[in-house]
Amino acid sequence: MLSRWIKNVMPRGLYGRAALILILPIVTIQLVVSIAFIQRHFEDVTRQMTENVVQDVALILDRVNRAPDLAAAEAQAAEFAGPLSLAVTLPAPVAEGDSRVFYDLSGRVVIATLRGTFPTIGAIDLYDLKTVRITLGTEYGPMQVELPRRRVSASNPHQLLVLMLVTGLLMTTIAFIFLRNQIRPIRRLAVAAEAFGKGRVVAYRPTGATEVRAAGNAFLDMRARIERQIEQRTLLLSGVSHDLRTPLTRLKLGLSMLDPDEEVEALRRDTAEMEGLLDSFLSFVRDEAQDEAPVTTDPVALLRTVVEDARRGGQNVSLHAVEGAGTAPLREIAVRRALANLIGNAVRYGTRAEVSVAISDRALRFSVEDDGPGIPKERREEAMRPFTRLDRARNQNLGTGVGLGLAITADIARGHGGTLRLTESERLGGLRADLVLAR
Repeated sequence: MLSRWIKNVMPRGLYGRAALILILPIVTIQLVVSIAFIQRHFEDVTRQMTENVVQDVALILDRVNRAPDLAAAEAQAAEFAGPLSLAVTLPAPVAEGDSRVFYDLSGRVVIATLRGTFPTIGAIDLYDLKTVRITLGTEYGPMQVELPRRRVSASNPHQLLVLMLVTGLLMTTIAFIFLRNQIRPIRRLAVAAEAFGKGRVVAYRPTGATEVRAAGNAFLDMRARIERQIEQRTLLLSGVSHDLRTPLTRLKLGLSMLDPDEEVEALRRDTAEMEGLLDSFLSFVRDEAQDEAPVTTDPVALLRTVVEDARRGGQNVSLHAVEGAGTAPLREIAVRRALANLIGNAVRYGTRAEVSVAISDRALRFSVEDDGPGIPKERREEAMRPFTRLDRARNQNLGTGVGLGLAITADIARGHGGTLRLTESERLGGLRADLVLAR
């Protein structure tokens, strides 16, 4: 329970955690030193200074009590009070009870020390922070002794505290500036990595500490290798496709010159299927739409356009719901293709499809639902792998599908920093495909 609470209140960002690591020791040191200082100055020093004053007051009290009459007592008090820097009033008004301001910590020590020394002491007035007034009982009535407060407690004890506070704030500010300079390269690396994960390449140059530079150089090497692999794969498939299209074109030309019959028509269908396979393979590997730059797009308008295009193509699809509003940086061609793939799958395996969009602060979700047989839960991950067809008997496109629709859609989602989720449609009973993209 305690560990969970600590985890919830701890900062989640690197900047916050580093700041906590920086501030916590400084605050702890300040508290420890402050407590030690208060213990030293507000108790020990104050007690020692009060005990010195007690000796002077005890001397005057002794002389007054030994005097034969009141006049002699007054003379004795005046004789010793001047050299000792004390003001004595004899007799003095009767006073009872002690008084001090609530924040006068040293006053508590002064009162305790005086009362422990003089059993006949009356009132101790410390309300005036600059003066101490002590009322004592004598043979000739109450006597009041007045002395400066600085004689019983340390003067300006707050100076060290103020100096510690100012120094602590100054050092914390300097440390924050240094900390920001150290964390800034890490945040730049995180931004570059996040952008690359969304299919965008941003300018990045490794800076900062040696370890951060090493991580940045490793990221740049990794990004370069991935880009080279994609480029090489695209060139390879382009070359293969070009080489295969030439004999395929000759076959189509030869078949077009033959008299039509059942065998010729079957061969024509085979060549058309081969051409479709080549187009699908090349489109999956190259994915030309992924090369376009993201542009600020209205997801609702984009979805409406895709739905209208699907209707014109004879597909039974409708727009079900729209939640939220706003724009997002999208590759329009890629998203259009992903939605077209999902709608095509929905109407291929079901009788109708319904689409919706939900826009939140950090993401947007396109949902496509159908009333088809759906996909078993344990096979949904497999369905998004390239060249996977779960059940050929369910393919109503005469076996021409190559199992790339969901794989291409998943790649497009990852290129936008999102994901493709397959679940069961609660409304229609078939498959629900959620294309989630980052904003």
